[in-house]
Amino acid sequence: MQTVILNSKSKSDIKLLTDPAKKIGVKTKVLNESDIEEIGLSHAIKTGRTIEYVHTAKYISKLRK
Repeated sequence: MQTVILNSKSKSDIKLLTDPAKKIGVKTKVLNESDIEEIGLSHAIKTGRTIEYVHTAKYISKLRK
């Protein structure tokens, strides 16, 4: 399995990319901000805890870039 992640602020651009993908049988999923945050938190949990304090707003801001 291969995965591609595309990021755009425009819903029309995302639709322009996902419509042809669906026509050729490629599964697509549009992630919202909550999904992205969950992926980031899941990654942090898998990586392991540290004793360092992490500023939540800065961490989420980096995930969204």
